[in-house]
Amino acid sequence: MSDGAVAKRVRRSKAEQRAETQEQILDAAEYLFSRNGLHGVTLRDVAQRVGVHTTLMHYYFQDKRSLFAAVFARRAPVTSGRRMEALERYEAEAGDHPTVEGALHAFLDTDLDLYIEGGEAWMNYAAFCARVSNTPEGAELMDVHFDPVVLKLVSILKRALPDTPEPEIFWGYHFVTGSLMNTLARTGRIDRLSAGRCQSDDFPAVKRRMARFMAAGFSTLGMAPAE
Repeated sequence: MSDGAVAKRVRRSKAEQRAETQEQILDAAEYLFSRNGLHGVTLRDVAQRVGVHTTLMHYYFQDKRSLFAAVFARRAPVTSGRRMEALERYEAEAGDHPTVEGALHAFLDTDLDLYIEGGEAWMNYAAFCARVSNTPEGAELMDVHFDPVVLKLVSILKRALPDTPEPEIFWGYHFVTGSLMNTLARTGRIDRLSAGRCQSDDFPAVKRRMARFMAAGFSTLGMAPAE
């Protein structure tokens, strides 16, 4: 093997090591942010969880906010992309007769399947999104990464409910996303309230119920008195 080939292999190996370290940092930050939020985590906390010196963190990320944004952005295109594909597929299949429940199944079930199938890493991301969605810094990133797929859902809901005032449909989405974020947070509250008969991490159980339940709520929105 030539010296050039050996050098190329060494450079590639170092690049792979850097990529692996960056993934470890993102995994650690995702876990910590999901439990403590942006302001409850320091770069030192992340470094300690990874097992590296704090100064190394600045080699990969300028500051904590850039790390926070990177954690959010790493998985967002996957969940957003999958839901967009599911909504577009449903829209094509439904043609001129979309239903609220059908659109919600495409939007919600696709996301829940990702967390069910993705294991601990994706469950951490789910909890991360749930925790930060109600913060200014998290809401700003939600706007950037998820607005297109949300607006696609809303456009289908408008076609499914042509006689329902547009503000009511946005309120309906607001209630849907609130329920979804509460589910993704996995707080354990429903476990305690139900004496263990329901489990907050039982996403398959949620999937069997959520779209149907929310669709029933949408059906009443057009009956709301005008303000």
